Amino acid sequence: TGGRAAEEGEGRRSRRAAGWARRGQAGWLFKWTNYIKGYQRRWFVLSNGLLSYYRSKAEMRHTCRGTINLATANITVEDSCNFIISNGGAQTYHLKASSEVERQRWVTALELAKAKAVKMLEESDDSGDESVSQTDKTELQSTLRTLSSKVEDLSTCNDLIAKHGTALQRSLSELETLRLPAESTEKIKQVNERATLFRITSNAMINACRDFLVLAQTHSKKWQKSLQHERDQRIRLEETLEQLAKQHNHLERAFRGATVLPANAPGTGGSAKDPCCPAKGDVSDEDDDNEFFDAPEIITMPESMGHKRTGSNISGTSSDISLDEQYKHQLEDTKKEKRTRIPYKPNYSLNLWSIMKNCIGKELSKIPMPVNFNEPLSMLQRLTEDLEYYELLDRAAKCESSLEQLCYVAAFTVSSYSTTVFRTSKPFNPLLGETFELDRLEENGYRSLCEQVCHHPPAAAHHVDSKHGWTLRQEIKITSKFRGKYLSIMPLGTIHCVFHSSGNHYTWKKVTTTVHNIIVGKLWIDQSGEIEIVNHKTGDKCILKFVPYSYFSRDVARKVTGEVTDPTGKVHFVLLGTWDEKMDCYKVIPAVGDNGAEGRQRAHEAEDSRVLLWKRNPLPKYAENMYYFSELALTLNAPESGTAPTDSRRRPDQRLMENGRWDEANAEKQRLEEKQRISRKRREAEAARATEDGTPYDPYKPLWFERKKDPITQELTHVYKGGYWESKEKQDWTLCPDIF
Repeated sequence: TGGRAAEEGEGRRSRRAAGWARRGQAGWLFKWTNYIKGYQRRWFVLSNGLLSYYRSKAEMRHTCRGTINLATANITVEDSCNFIISNGGAQTYHLKASSEVERQRWVTALELAKAKAVKMLEESDDSGDESVSQTDKTELQSTLRTLSSKVEDLSTCNDLIAKHGTALQRSLSELETLRLPAESTEKIKQVNERATLFRITSNAMINACRDFLVLAQTHSKKWQKSLQHERDQRIRLEETLEQLAKQHNHLERAFRGATVLPANAPGTGGSAKDPCCPAKGDVSDEDDDNEFFDAPEIITMPESMGHKRTGSNISGTSSDISLDEQYKHQLEDTKKEKRTRIPYKPNYSLNLWSIMKNCIGKELSKIPMPVNFNEPLSMLQRLTEDLEYYELLDRAAKCESSLEQLCYVAAFTVSSYSTTVFRTSKPFNPLLGETFELDRLEENGYRSLCEQVCHHPPAAAHHVDSKHGWTLRQEIKITSKFRGKYLSIMPLGTIHCVFHSSGNHYTWKKVTTTVHNIIVGKLWIDQSGEIEIVNHKTGDKCILKFVPYSYFSRDVARKVTGEVTDPTGKVHFVLLGTWDEKMDCYKVIPAVGDNGAEGRQRAHEAEDSRVLLWKRNPLPKYAENMYYFSELALTLNAPESGTAPTDSRRRPDQRLMENGRWDEANAEKQRLEEKQRISRKRREAEAARATEDGTPYDPYKPLWFERKKDPITQELTHVYKGGYWESKEKQDWTLCPDIF
């Protein structure tokens, strides 16, 4: 009986939580603020997949203290009353309920709201980028005409029913006048009454249908007016924004023309407050590439427009040379040494707003973009750029102390963002089955392999082995949303680093990257959020905080702070630096306070203990003309012999773009995307056929990675299954699909 009562109680709570999730929930919870104030009582509101909080109910009218989107959030229960909501590092709420029952009620409602939000997000993504158009108007008018026609049919049926009903009653009346047995007369009367009732009912039904049509027509006019008003408002807003963008750029150019200073004049260095400064003390003319002009929607480049070259550039190719011949020609030039130059980026204008205005609030991976937004590297190659500072992991592998090792792993994590500081162009979205290898076993002791394992959502698996005693692996799903003023890029997935000799296994996730000034001004990039690096063998942790840029803050731009703690929570090292320059490490030295209590000396006060963990390498000369590529990035797309036919280096649209042939690259990109679309539809048709026939169907499987449940994180992830390097040695690529 007790068990049944508990089940009924749990069922009631679940039903109540489900009701809250549907209509929204509000209530008091305790939120962790900081170590000084601890938990503070806050008013939380759950509505439409968003959890917002306020200091009081009255504050709901004017000030929201924070909002987290449940569609991308993780909900974790800590103990009987505490739970955590986090969206991958950018926001984390540590919450406490007044009781276990209250906590369970909130958690259930949050989980249900999250499931609903995820479903709505998928539906909105699947809806594509079709905007309301003349077709929608035509469809609406057609529907109204159909409704009107159906009601007219019903009216015709009513007239026929009335006509036949009257005839039926007349016939019955005539039967009553005949000399029939009394029993037959009674039956005829009953039939007559029923026929009358039938006619009255049918008349009522037709009148109701007519009322419905009048109501639909009346309201449809109102809806059409409202819809037209919204369309007009949107068009006016777009025109105003575009005009503002043009005026802004005219003002910028006028200002630059009025304040030209000599190259060596004081004051030409970039302001420390300016997040867009390309380098400390540098003045960049990159603004010219981001100007808005009255360019058409379809971007073309004149035949005469080439790209700047220097004597050290790769030889250009004329349009009559095939891509294969060009690839072989470049291959001969790059066999001997790593290249240090690529063809300069063509300098011509692009109407950014004319393309981006239709992308607001949408998943950019599903929107076809011209190569004008790209850099000549794929996302797989960008992932491989995480290895720019592989020496940090080599040094970490030699550390005897796991805490010191964690400091180097943290520095490696931060260093992967240093290449993004000026990289405002997007990489190419890899095709399903596309791969990228980087074999640096002889020079640097490691070799890396990436494969695109899923297309929607885009997901890439990456595996690196080093002969210096470490393995790195990750599966990253990239989600991105354009919000009008800025673009948010959210990498989802866990990165694993394992050191062979000690068995230390570290995991962490990436933070959110934001590209600002999409509409007006100069593009600049910021990183924000928290990274928690955990050693699953020892329990050591490092919390890295990427401080978002604020014009009103006195802190240095792009600041990163961190603490390395043991399993008891005791801090042993403090990390300080910026994600674009360097990271320092300070050892925390125990000290005794004035009152005799044990204290600790803050690391930044112990300058003697400072160790430089990592410092960014300078960019190559003329990097501003080569997409701000680092020395490693310049080599990634260089043709190499023996690579798989699916390798990114062999991707034709990317190769054409690198060589400055952007018109051809755009055409080639459309061809590849259409080819991929046809392959996807074929797989979907095969799956549907197999379902109808009841026959087994094997879904798409990556070639070099397999999906497994990770024993550490309990996540389903793609893990390298081997075979690639053996196939390369034999030059046996028969299993590779034809994707290019």
